[in-house]
Amino acid sequence: MPRLPPPSPARSARSGNGQVRIVGGRWRNTRLAVPDVSGLRPSGDRVRETLFNWLTGQLAGMRVLDLFAGTGALGLEAVSRGAAEAVLVERDAGAARQLVQVVERLGAAGQVQVVQGDALGWLAQQAEGSFDLAFVDPPFAAGLWQQVLDGLPRVLAPQAWLYVESPLDEAPALPSGFVLHREGQTREVRYRLARALG
Repeated sequence: MPRLPPPSPARSARSGNGQVRIVGGRWRNTRLAVPDVSGLRPSGDRVRETLFNWLTGQLAGMRVLDLFAGTGALGLEAVSRGAAEAVLVERDAGAARQLVQVVERLGAAGQVQVVQGDALGWLAQQAEGSFDLAFVDPPFAAGLWQQVLDGLPRVLAPQAWLYVESPLDEAPALPSGFVLHREGQTREVRYRLARALG
């Protein structure tokens, strides 16, 4: 009998069923497949529920950036709960195609744009002040937080919100001009919501 390979350490146990779900809003309980991409570690349902509770009353009309989209759960959840638009940036071509299919299935093409490309390269080409909320949850092994957080403030509006997810034992420095609003942790991750002083 062939032996099964050990589970990848980059993949979280919480995505073991291959799906995550949109927790609230008009697309509540919509299932999102987790693509087989190295390093992909979707934010858990409970973490997202806590995050969006923190953002209650803030999302209406926002333009949102999900910079390492993966399943698209963060950006799609934001639109589900009232954000006006979201841009989902995903490097992996297969995962990006899957995101396009999800957007079409939800009838959300007018609100959600999928970009297949490198997050840092894409970020450098964006206009100043384009987004009101950004999600930064890169593959943990890539160590991209500081590079992204250094380049991100330019594309954020005054008083924009910033969400950062990182390993439990790491807390990347927030960009200058941002103050911590709330933070939490699980056994695996630290998650923080900050806001620009603007």
